[in-house]
Amino acid sequence: MYKGGKERSHVNVVELHESGQCYGPGAGTPDPEVVGRAVRRRFTAAYKQRILAEVEAAAGTGAVGRILRREGLYSSQLAIWRKARTNSERAALAPKKRGPKPIPKNPLQAENTQLKREKAQLQKKLHTAELMLDLQKKVSQILGITLPLLTPSEDEEVNS
Repeated sequence: MYKGGKERSHVNVVELHESGQCYGPGAGTPDPEVVGRAVRRRFTAAYKQRILAEVEAAAGTGAVGRILRREGLYSSQLAIWRKARTNSERAALAPKKRGPKPIPKNPLQAENTQLKREKAQLQKKLHTAELMLDLQKKVSQILGITLPLLTPSEDEEVNS
């Protein structure tokens, strides 16, 4: 029984406490023991639809309030359910996207692209440096300046 001697029109799941006693609506006498952790109520889609239809069909002063009190609901829950119903109806009527699904981006792709760009810039600089060295060699040949040849041991010292 609920307030005013009326029973609820829906039945919540009856839960079994650790002590072996049942508690919750529909379990008969409620368990007076306070549960350490509150259990959130869950409503099925069919229950929500039924309540919304009943509220919309309700006529007269205070009819919606009576339904809410009988069911133990708040008006804010009705507003949330109405909004969810409207959103789901809009989603159902929205045109479906056609064509192939977009391919998800590879997280390494951006880094790979940047590294390729840097490589191209460095290759361009290397090519420019090689051209400058060739030009210096040709100028030294034209002017008759002999460039000293590096021995392998000197070459290692210069590179390090």
